[in-house]
Order: sequence, then structure tokens, then C-alpha cells
Amino acid sequence: MFGQRLHDLRTENAYTQETLGEKLGVSPKTIGTWERGTREPPMKAIDRLAKLFDVSADYLMGRSDKRHYYSLSEKDNQRIDEKIKDILDGLDPEGPDFFKQDAELSDEDKRLLAVSLRQSYALAQELAKKKYTPKKYRGSEK
Repeated sequence: MFGQRLHDLRTENAYTQETLGEKLGVSPKTIGTWERGTREPPMKAIDRLAKLFDVSADYLMGRSDKRHYYSLSEKDNQRIDEKIKDILDGLDPEGPDFFKQDAELSDEDKRLLAVSLRQSYALAQELAKKKYTPKKYRGSEK
């Protein structure tokens, strides 16, 4: 699990084994052995990799599927979806928040508005979790 996640994160960030090795002070061969799973990295290297890729050590080691302690849970996502639905329902001609202007929002405009609101709200939630989660609840993140 560690090797695959390391490989995925390395390629997502456009690092070669050589450049990643330089950043960590190890050889590209060592990075290759970690990715293939023939050797385990020391804890110090795991911590440095987690900081470099901005993920938790638990995610890197395969003990968690959440990349960050502040990632949104399924419950958070459901709450966001409910709020977006409430907002969009209010924009209907019969809804309380309707603009009362000459034109209604098209379906495409509503879809784009929903996507934009969802992204903005999710980002705000993640930033709040990152900022206000007490250290004792952050898992292996520091």
C-alpha cells in the first residue's frame, strides 16, 4: 500500500525518483525499493514525505483513506449538498429568494451556480477544519 501511494503521489506532483531522492537526501534506487515494497522507509522519511506531499502519515502508510485530517467526511458532503439544494430551491419563481427580475435562471445557469457554491462551501469547510481542529484530534498530522 505504501509503495503504491508513494508512486501515485510522486507522479501526481511530477517528481522523478531522482528529484524526489534529492529532496529527501536518498538515492533514486532507494525510492524505487520503497515504491516496489522491497524495503520500508524509516519513520523520519515517512514524516518528510507526508510534509512534502501535504498528506497525513496514516494516509501514506495505508492506515487511512483520508489524505488530511481536515478532509470532508461523507456527512459533511451530505450537509453541503442539502444547503446547496435549499439555496437553489429558493431561487425558483415560487421560492422566497427569487430575484423577481425579468428572466429566470436556465438549467445550465443553475447547474453552474450549484457547482460553484459547492466548491466554495467545501473549501470553506476544509479551511475551517484545518484551522480550528484541536491538535489532539489531528491524527498523525502536526
